[in-house]
Amino acid sequence: MTLKYLMDENVDPVYVTQLRQQAPDLVVRAVGEPATPSTGTKDPEILLWCEEYEFILVTNNRRSMPVHLTENIAQNRHIPGIFILSPSLSIGKNIEELILIAQGSFDDEYQDQIVFLPLTQVGDVRL
Repeated sequence: MTLKYLMDENVDPVYVTQLRQQAPDLVVRAVGEPATPSTGTKDPEILLWCEEYEFILVTNNRRSMPVHLTENIAQNRHIPGIFILSPSLSIGKNIEELILIAQGSFDDEYQDQIVFLPLTQVGDVRL
């Protein structure tokens, strides 16, 4: 797994705990931990940190994050990506999505993009 996740401070801490338990090879950090942005850091500064340290931001901020990403790109900055958790999925399903994405993604696959979970869809398979 080459993707690294930075969990926004408003994401339930159980995500960090469960991701670390279920995918120990996945690098997962949370805002407020040592060597990460401190709690209360503004979103544009978090995006700069993610760019510098090559972390994908995982957040539940659907409202202002598109604006921040647009501003970031306008300044000729680049971010590895932003994943927005689905409020309609359980924590467990969101975690499964994050692990599947990390296991099956290429470097820079999500650069300068906002990805809304879920990426996978379970439905009828018709042959």
